[in-house]
Amino acid sequence: MSPLNIVLLVIMAISAVFTVILILMHSGKGTGVSDMIASSMYNATAGSGIWERNLDRLTIIFAVIFGICICVMALTFPVGTIAGM
Repeated sequence: MSPLNIVLLVIMAISAVFTVILILMHSGKGTGVSDMIASSMYNATAGSGIWERNLDRLTIIFAVIFGICICVMALTFPVGTIAGM
């Protein structure tokens, strides 16, 4: 396995873990994990929308990183270069 594939696997594993954690932190229809964790971080009247918006952005960023790693790995695995080049 090439160094490119090893780096992509590490980035993919880290982004996968953070994506799962961030998804679990989102509040659902009722009480969610984010309500338990974030209740001490802000009041319900003081900027809860900002926290959710930033959580959404982080989730999207890590999910896109994970998707890009999957696509690059599909093109380069197991050789470490794009096939045909």
